[in-house]
Amino acid sequence: MAANTEPNVGQRLRSLREQQGLSLRALSERSGLSVTAISQIEHGENSPTVASLHRLSNALHISITDLFQEEARQTTIFVKRELGLHSQNNGVWMESLGIGLFNQQLEPFRMVIQPNVDSTPDPISHPGEEFVHCLEGEIQYTTGARTFTLEKGDSLLFDATQAHAYHNQTDQQAVLLIVFLSSQDRQLIQQLHLHTPRDLPGNSNYVIDF
Repeated sequence: MAANTEPNVGQRLRSLREQQGLSLRALSERSGLSVTAISQIEHGENSPTVASLHRLSNALHISITDLFQEEARQTTIFVKRELGLHSQNNGVWMESLGIGLFNQQLEPFRMVIQPNVDSTPDPISHPGEEFVHCLEGEIQYTTGARTFTLEKGDSLLFDATQAHAYHNQTDQQAVLLIVFLSSQDRQLIQQLHLHTPRDLPGNSNYVIDF
C-alpha cells in the first residue's frame, strides 16, 4: 500500500530561496508577492494558492513540482476533501485536486461556475488537451464551431488548441471536473479559464486568503 505524503512546501520554498542566495525581499520583487505573504508561506502560517506557487516557481526558475519534492521524488499525492489549493475570479472557483508528482503531466481541478457566468468575452485556446465532466448543474461548452450542453454525468474531451469557451446560462451553479494535459505554460491555462489578466504581479483577483 502506498504511503500518503504531505510535503512541507514552506520549508522547501525557504531551502530553495536560500540555495539561490535570495532574501525575502528579492524573491518578493521577482514574484510580485509581498514579503509578508512569502514569510507566512515559509513558516506554514498560510497555504499558498495555485497562482502563488506558479509565481514563486517562475521567480526561482524551477518547476512548480520542485516545491513539493523533498529527498524522495513524489509518486503519490493525497488531497483531503475541499483542502486543495484554490483560486477564484469573476464567479469562477478552481480547486486543484492534485499537484506535486515528479514530471507531472495531468492537472485535475474542480471548477464551480456561478449562475449566468461566461468564461471570457472571446473564446480561448492553449496547448494540450482538455477533459470536462459535469458533476452538477448544466454548462454549455463551445469547441471550434460546435456547442455542447453538458448535464450531470456528461463528458467532453477535446484538443485545446481549438478556440473554446464555457457558459452557465442557468440560474444554478455548475460544478465540473476539468483535467488539463499540457507540458507548456500551465499558469497561463488556469488564468485563461479564470479570465484573469496575465503578467500583472499585483493582480489580487487571482489570489485569496493572503
